[in-house]
Amino acid sequence: MGIYRKLWLGLAILLVSSFSVLLWAGGEIFRAAPPMPEQVVSETGQVVYTRADIERGRQVWQSIGGMQLGSIWGHGGYVAPDWSADWLHREAVGVLDLWAREAGGTTWAGLPAVERASLQGRLQESIRRNTYDAATGTITLDADRVSAITEVASHYVSLFGNDPATAGLREAYAMKNDTVPDADHRRSLTAFFWWTAWAATTERPSEIGDGMVPEKSGVVPQQVTYTNNWPSEPLVGNRPAAPLWVWSAFSVLFLIAGIALLGWWHAVSHDKEERGHAIPASDPFAALRLTPSMRAVAKYFWLVLALFLVQILLGAITAHYQVEGQDAYGFALSEILPYSLSRTWHTQLSVLWIAVAWLGTGLYIAPLLSGHEPKFQRFGVNFLFVSLIIIVVGSFTGQWFAVMQKLGLEHNFWFGHQGWEYADMGRFWQWYLFIGLLLWVALVGRALWPVLRNRDNESRHIVGLMFMATTAIGLFFASALMWGEHTHISEVEYWRWWLVHLWVEGFFEVFATAVMALIFTKLGLLKTSTATVAVLFATIIFMAGGVLGTLHHLYFVGTPTAVVALGASFSALEVVPLAYIGFEAYQTWKHGKATPWMARYRWPVMFFIAVSFWNLVGAGLFGFLINPPLSLYYMQGLNLTPLHGHTALFGVYGMLGIALVLFCLRGLRGQMVWDTRALKVSFWCLNIGLALMALLTLLPLGTMQLLAAIEHGYAHARSAEFMQQPIVDLLVWMRVPGDTIFSVGAFALTWFVLRLWIAPRRDPAVLPGSETEAG
Repeated sequence: MGIYRKLWLGLAILLVSSFSVLLWAGGEIFRAAPPMPEQVVSETGQVVYTRADIERGRQVWQSIGGMQLGSIWGHGGYVAPDWSADWLHREAVGVLDLWAREAGGTTWAGLPAVERASLQGRLQESIRRNTYDAATGTITLDADRVSAITEVASHYVSLFGNDPATAGLREAYAMKNDTVPDADHRRSLTAFFWWTAWAATTERPSEIGDGMVPEKSGVVPQQVTYTNNWPSEPLVGNRPAAPLWVWSAFSVLFLIAGIALLGWWHAVSHDKEERGHAIPASDPFAALRLTPSMRAVAKYFWLVLALFLVQILLGAITAHYQVEGQDAYGFALSEILPYSLSRTWHTQLSVLWIAVAWLGTGLYIAPLLSGHEPKFQRFGVNFLFVSLIIIVVGSFTGQWFAVMQKLGLEHNFWFGHQGWEYADMGRFWQWYLFIGLLLWVALVGRALWPVLRNRDNESRHIVGLMFMATTAIGLFFASALMWGEHTHISEVEYWRWWLVHLWVEGFFEVFATAVMALIFTKLGLLKTSTATVAVLFATIIFMAGGVLGTLHHLYFVGTPTAVVALGASFSALEVVPLAYIGFEAYQTWKHGKATPWMARYRWPVMFFIAVSFWNLVGAGLFGFLINPPLSLYYMQGLNLTPLHGHTALFGVYGMLGIALVLFCLRGLRGQMVWDTRALKVSFWCLNIGLALMALLTLLPLGTMQLLAAIEHGYAHARSAEFMQQPIVDLLVWMRVPGDTIFSVGAFALTWFVLRLWIAPRRDPAVLPGSETEAG
């Protein structure tokens, strides 16, 4: 059996086994998910909430931006509180204060320590007890708890309306006045928030337990809530369960073992690198003849730059809301562009512009590799481009109408705002995008077909891997279509992370790895056989942790311990390939220095090296900082999460998208002299700006929140009391230097690309007629 066949077989076995386990884990999550009651009643039979209230409350929450305004179970925005934790804390304080008044005091906090401890123990026993009756679908609550729920609900009805009593909190939370103008909708919203808090503090029945202790061992297993005791809340006894400590420790062991194995492999294989490989005397792409469809791809890269610049603008607006709350330098911006909407568009555009860069790369490189221009290929490229613009404009318009509460709940799911971070667009637009991605797969596949069917072409293995990734990118977006409007949140979260983790972080990574290898082999810098083995092996290593590593996002969404164990173990393995990222950076640097004509590709290569750096720092160091269960228990939804998100999403995938665009532009405008001064400014400004954003704001602010969460509980770390401190305002303002430098880098990149078209100068080193102009 040849080496290629062995690697393909190994990859196939890995993917089949990994996805089988991932699907099994999904079944376990669905089985152990917190129940949705038919009704919530008091001990006297008074109906507090119904299932219809909770379901409609979730619809209201989604229509106002959902996870973009605060968070639920730790997933979402960072300025407003986590509503689950906030409700839980307020309800607990409400019950304790009620008991304190009955004991002759005024508030629980004002009682002597012994009495506080006694009442707190009584609260924990009461509030953690599971009173859900599966036969009737009823949750029964005592009178004191119903009284506290009524009090907390009144607070939220006031907060989401236009009550002057809560105007200060609305400003602190960056909420516009009358976020939910309908009073009935506000009451339903409280039902949904209460249910998420109930799941976070109610102990899961032992029969749905985690199997950590044998049933007949005589040992009473530790009881945990449906969310594995998340969030941290001292008042109700929510603290990390024992399995979180155990599997966090094991995740470190798996990381060390994985790095050791990869180090052994590198030690025994690095001497087998190719020697004496002849590098072409001139740039193979210098004589490139562009096909009509390749020329048509140029507009994709203009769209990339436009989306990138708008994303940066929206990012600045979103960050500024954390300082002024509802205004922008005195202008009531929230009445036109509320925080939840600016953050929605900012996060969506971060994925969209990167995705468009990679879609354009696929459409450009496919005819380049095969030399084949299928019939109507240019029409397909143009049709897909128009569709992408329609999707962006249409989905964003629907989201504006939804957040402004002008769309109505009956239309929101399909045409408005779904409320799920990174999966916000309405279902109609998701279907449209899915169909567009399938068209992209078809366009790339038909152009690559001559290479794929040619068994004598040695590069067909890498091309095959690229097309496999292309197909997976198209098909796996279907995970966004796997939930409905009323699907249980635990199930939605499971499928949503298929989209965010597997689609963006998984198969895009494989696609990029294959494309980079193909570029370097086409340039003659790498021997095809060497590149093929390296790419297939790298894909196996990456996917070994990448598929099941999805589960580390799901520790606290109704997940049994077996799934926590899998997520902890395999998310640690995700970091293993990144430990040797320096070798990849060195190899890329060597390619850039291999021959004098590679100076033409200096800055694309530099952006590839930046990808390696941020892979190590953003995805590796900052990723593993929050990945273990015990770490994420305290850090989820704090500013250490966007620390990883920003440095990994832009640092890795954004830099990679820019590098791919520049390689494509070298072919599209390769006959022009490149004045690279703007590229130099862009490269250093983007990297320095990103580093300053991370080090001056996100890291220190996240660390402060972490200490507060450990000492006082999660609700305090996300509260207005904590987030409105002068030191927090200062740290937010410290983003300005980094954001400004970053913006200069983006404008420099745009100016560089613009000059290729408005002020072109032909390169005298390129023979006349050897290339055709890109149009």
